[in-house]
Amino acid sequence: MAAETPARPVTALLEGAVVRSVGRAADMGVIEFAGSAGEKVMVHVQCPFRITHEGKTLLGSADMRYAQKGAGATAFDAFRTVYDARAATLEGVLGQLRPTVDAVTVGEAGEFTVTWAPAFRLAVFPDCSGAMEAWRVLVPGGAHHGFPPDAV
Repeated sequence: MAAETPARPVTALLEGAVVRSVGRAADMGVIEFAGSAGEKVMVHVQCPFRITHEGKTLLGSADMRYAQKGAGATAFDAFRTVYDARAATLEGVLGQLRPTVDAVTVGEAGEFTVTWAPAFRLAVFPDCSGAMEAWRVLVPGGAHHGFPPDAV
């Protein structure tokens, strides 16, 4: 793993955290957790990502491109995309399960995974060769860690 990859602080913030919500801010995926001390921990994703369950994709960043039936040309701005519908469904499931993160990995090229039971996985895969921020893990008003580190 590359020395500049922020694996330890990201792992420390997320392992043992409770997954609370999934949504978006414009075209950025937002996943919210309750940290081990009850603090809000957020993952902001600005590159391709997906959430899977037992190997099946439940939600993907590309889902933001597609309008729900009948949503029309303003679907994205009105939060009526396929992504928004699937995120709402997933959030309902997470609210009932209140799952806890059991593993976090950060790779040298910024790939990032978070897993929680039963068999859920958030997979983030930066696809830009430039110094554009791909993702960040943060505590509002506190620490921010992301990839590439110099862009955060």
